[in-house]
Amino acid sequence: MFPTLGWDCGAHMNNIRSALLGTIILALTTASALAEKRVALVIGNSAYKNVARLANPANDAATLTEMFKKARFDVVDSRIDLSAADMRRALRDFADKARDADIAVVYYAGHGIEVDGTNYLIPVDAQLERDTDVYDETYALDRILVAIEPAKQLRLIILDACRDNPFTKTMKRTIGSRAIGRGLAKVEPSNPNTMIAFATKAGFTASDGDSKNSPYAAALAKHLTTPGLDLRRAFGFVRDEVLSATSQKQEPFTYGSLGGNDLPLVAAFAAPVPAPVLGPAPGPGPVLDKTSEQRRDYEFSLQVGTREAWDYFIGSYPTGFYSDLAKAQRNKLAAEEVRLAAAEKARVTLEEQARLVTEGARATDRARAAADVKAAELDRVAAENKKKLEEAKVVAESAKLTANRSPVDKPDDKPVGPIATLVPSDKPSQPNVVAVADIPRQLQAELRRVGCYPGAVDGHWNAAAQRSLELFNRNAGLKLDVKVASLDALDAVSGKTTRVCPLICGHGYRADGERCLKISCRAGWAVGDDNTCERIEVKKRERPERGDRPVAHRERDERPARPAAAPSRSAQCSDTTSSSSDGAFNSGNARHYKRSEACLKVM
Repeated sequence: MFPTLGWDCGAHMNNIRSALLGTIILALTTASALAEKRVALVIGNSAYKNVARLANPANDAATLTEMFKKARFDVVDSRIDLSAADMRRALRDFADKARDADIAVVYYAGHGIEVDGTNYLIPVDAQLERDTDVYDETYALDRILVAIEPAKQLRLIILDACRDNPFTKTMKRTIGSRAIGRGLAKVEPSNPNTMIAFATKAGFTASDGDSKNSPYAAALAKHLTTPGLDLRRAFGFVRDEVLSATSQKQEPFTYGSLGGNDLPLVAAFAAPVPAPVLGPAPGPGPVLDKTSEQRRDYEFSLQVGTREAWDYFIGSYPTGFYSDLAKAQRNKLAAEEVRLAAAEKARVTLEEQARLVTEGARATDRARAAADVKAAELDRVAAENKKKLEEAKVVAESAKLTANRSPVDKPDDKPVGPIATLVPSDKPSQPNVVAVADIPRQLQAELRRVGCYPGAVDGHWNAAAQRSLELFNRNAGLKLDVKVASLDALDAVSGKTTRVCPLICGHGYRADGERCLKISCRAGWAVGDDNTCERIEVKKRERPERGDRPVAHRERDERPARPAAAPSRSAQCSDTTSSSSDGAFNSGNARHYKRSEACLKVM
């Protein structure tokens, strides 16, 4: 009995030591989790002063603020509707708080803009009339990275700022080659353990949503702070939920590089360590399924979605089913980068050619620009075909993987990543490039469609066409440059589905939908000055008064000459007397003598 008793006492002491060891490990784990300092800055810009108000950013910021507080973050700094000066102070203060933090998170909801491949966040008081105003009125994403750089373990930026930006439609470009993109541009953080999450892919726009929160913010609040859930898997769940909520139109994306260990925002709840059971020493545990481990790492790489992640995965697993699929994914990303670069080059050369045409450049310059456009278009088409080929390879490798896997290798939970989304779409991912010489004609046709241009669609961007674009600006509330028939103007006018300029008819006509009909009046009525029918008043002819009767006058020079009046008898006598006053008497003046006698009798 004594040996048995001695063995029991030794086993009991082993149990006590194991329990104490488990308690110590639990305490150390809990203390380590509690020792991590986590800080978060939440910004929601809704009340923009120079463009329309955004409905959800303020609500999204409030939801995420509540999420971080429930996750027991040490600091949760919430800011709403920040001006440029307020944004500067908020980033400066948060940089001080992140100096000794282990995890630093910045969430921004509002407007953002991409210029020449750099992303900028827009305060609510920004005035972006020209493209160069971006450098003075906004904050570059790099400024946010500087604010969270001191964090030791994780630096996370979440941008719900990929909405359709009204600033890009009204900004004037000082340089034709300066690129202003749609949505935000792809970023690659230079620091390790840094992740940047977008509400949608680079170059695309995100939905603001019809409910209280945007689809992206609602999914973040549901999955991001799940205890023990690795950050990459959390963003994977967010992606799946947003795709489902937007009918596959919006796909969130993450950029950056994290290590191989799980990195949750909220640590898992520690379970008590059970006391060891007396008995024989346990045998070797089950061997870890290498295929399952490889599949898990493949899913992590798929969530990150960068070439660096695929390179790391291929370096860790040089062979195997998932390795072949990872190589196809990497080649597809490379082809997409080439395609985007070719499309951007085609767009820049096209705008340069349009500028030369509108400015009346020399024929040699125009010919060189046309050759550049043709070469860029050929490169773009080649890159597009290359991308489709790589996508087809991904689909083929996926089908091969599915066909070659044995039933033991097939997982029971969910398929290996979004294979269905890798099928090339029938629609081109980039809009077709419009010929430069055809832009004025198409813009005239679109202006005519929305009721702003009544002239002929002849492709001549003359004064009448410029006035029509100015009329469109006034009725649509835009500030497009009317001197040039640009792609921006064509996109803006093409985006209008209904009439913009009111139908104006001439005198005697009235508007009837999209037509001008002649106004008909009944007998005795006629169209008046105000384009309405008025009664015709017949005026009676008035007879002039007697004193007002006209008197005929004849000019003096028109009357015939009247004969000279005969001289009076006294004048004749005077003439006779004077004629005979010389005293000479002859036969020639005998008649005068007789007249003198007659005159004397009269006198």
